[in-house]
Amino acid sequence: MDKIIFFIALSLPVIFFSKKSLFEPYSHGFTRFFSWECIIVLFVFSYTKWFEEPFSPKQIISWMLLIISIWFLIESVMRLRRARKPGVVRVDEKLFRFEKTTELVTSGIYRYIRHPMYSSLLFLSWGIWFKHPLVHTLPVALLASWFLWLTARRDERECRVFFGEKYTEYMKGTKMLIPFIL
Repeated sequence: MDKIIFFIALSLPVIFFSKKSLFEPYSHGFTRFFSWECIIVLFVFSYTKWFEEPFSPKQIISWMLLIISIWFLIESVMRLRRARKPGVVRVDEKLFRFEKTTELVTSGIYRYIRHPMYSSLLFLSWGIWFKHPLVHTLPVALLASWFLWLTARRDERECRVFFGEKYTEYMKGTKMLIPFIL
């Protein structure tokens, strides 16, 4: 019962911030919501184990993935902020403010991957799963990964509409989520 209450408490802010996207099933925000929900499930099942056996291989792998997740997030946010042009506005109610870029960002981490924020969530998912790797939560981690891949694909469709051929060319020289791999 405690896990259910904890899950609901963590889900409420996600629902609040995703409320516009939940009514747009083909938007990237719709599938991003479900990836967040999977991440919350993973966290609810593992949070009590985060500091047990601190030097075990699973903990070392977990912390490495979580550090990568944080680094990807910080790097991508910094790049997006630098790309923001004062006075230029992108009108799209489905997007969060930080997503409303008017210039295609291709420097820093964006030189290697197109979706570092979704990559951050991907690494977060697996970092959390490795804290307490259970067979019955493995499908949740896989489902989170699939939702993040689907989110990136939908976001790319939206970016191609907004940025046009420039984005299509950008896609040819970068990976989607994991540098040099995927």
